[in-house]
Amino acid sequence: MTDTPDDTPISKEWNYHPELPLADPSVFKWPPNPMYLMRWMGRNWLMLSERVIMAILAVALWYFAYPSLEQAKSFSVGWVVQVWVINLVLVGGTAGGLHWYFYMRRGQNKQLKFDHRDQAKKNRLWNFSDQVRDNLFWTMTSGVAQITGFQVVTMWLMANGYAPTIEIAQNPVWFILGLMLLPIWSAFHFYWVHRLLHVPFLYRRFHSLHHRNVNIGPWSGLAMHPVEHLLYLSTLMIHWVVASHPIHLIFHVIYEGPGAIMSHTGYEDLLIKDRRRLALGTFYHQLHHRYYECNYGNQEMPWDRWFGTFHDGTTEGTQATKQRRFKMYQK
Repeated sequence: MTDTPDDTPISKEWNYHPELPLADPSVFKWPPNPMYLMRWMGRNWLMLSERVIMAILAVALWYFAYPSLEQAKSFSVGWVVQVWVINLVLVGGTAGGLHWYFYMRRGQNKQLKFDHRDQAKKNRLWNFSDQVRDNLFWTMTSGVAQITGFQVVTMWLMANGYAPTIEIAQNPVWFILGLMLLPIWSAFHFYWVHRLLHVPFLYRRFHSLHHRNVNIGPWSGLAMHPVEHLLYLSTLMIHWVVASHPIHLIFHVIYEGPGAIMSHTGYEDLLIKDRRRLALGTFYHQLHHRYYECNYGNQEMPWDRWFGTFHDGTTEGTQATKQRRFKMYQK
């Protein structure tokens, strides 16, 4: 991939895709490759990556926006609403800002955009006959409410000693490791919950709402049925049993909320002066939205490769995925 891509469509099927077949960027390689691990560490944690930005935001929100654990010792309308309002702004601002830049202002036209098409309008498939309004509704109602619910309960558990917590000064190594391990835990959890949601019984009743977004956009990331929100956000329950700091919880909330929005932007990267400055979506997950029964996880964990559900972006991968889907829904 180059730093200065043009916006010429490369095929009838896709407006843009990275070099195919897709490479394997997972950190779980055998035998281990120390040089690759060092480069992975540098890309993700030693430069201004999306994860570092999320960590900085988590620190700022903990010290300057969210209520303290002392306030969270007992449930009250005041601090619960405070958390909900912050999450509403956080989610709405991320999705709204990205939608405005990419789809209203058209800040980089279709450079690095996977799908040729714009967001759907005047289509009865969607509530309000509009893809963006439909996605906005599910995101800002059930999505924000359930993120807030999990966060509020977890803060209450931490405040009252029911969930283990750490202090940064006494546990600096675990604090840093916790931030680094949370995305890996989330990838593990997401794969298995996602596989569960693709069981035909659950898919038809719940997950199909999210999959109306074949051509994804920023508001698609958290546009889910409430049952799917419940399963997806249950990843936050790790803080109920593994010692963590409230900053870990907030980072996790950002990763699962605004992070999901960023990964569904429909573009691979944010370009500034024709240079890639911020990683957004992946073609890996775009393939899942187009072909459904493939790439259930993300590229950080090798589950799809290990369990035969990996689509590498080639024509052969598409045919194998279509056959798997046919067999699943014939049962």
